[in-house]
Amino acid sequence: MTVLDAQALAGLTTLDPTGANRLVQRVLATYQGSLGKLMRQMSDARGSGDHAGVRLAAHTLKSSSASIGALELSRLCSAVEQAVREGQHDAVPALVDELQAEARRVDRAVQAMLAS
Repeated sequence: MTVLDAQALAGLTTLDPTGANRLVQRVLATYQGSLGKLMRQMSDARGSGDHAGVRLAAHTLKSSSASIGALELSRLCSAVEQAVREGQHDAVPALVDELQAEARRVDRAVQAMLAS
């Protein structure tokens, strides 16, 4: 499975077909900044047992991840959000671990795209 869905990225490209406005690069750079911030918030919330904080960070990251084609990360955000909402707190740590690993993969993929 690719880290970033080519079809989602192509959708962004159609909004700036010539690339003159550097829309894709700006969106990816903004996403990367928010990814780091939200992952720190999730980690802090997890460390303090703040399930609502974990859910909020996952919820916030879910749609922005989907919009840049990080579909697996978006799916994991949804799973974390649902587990917290349903009170399945025993499942949350493993899901967050998986989400964090995928977030690192997405971060590397975004960084590679920004560098090219």
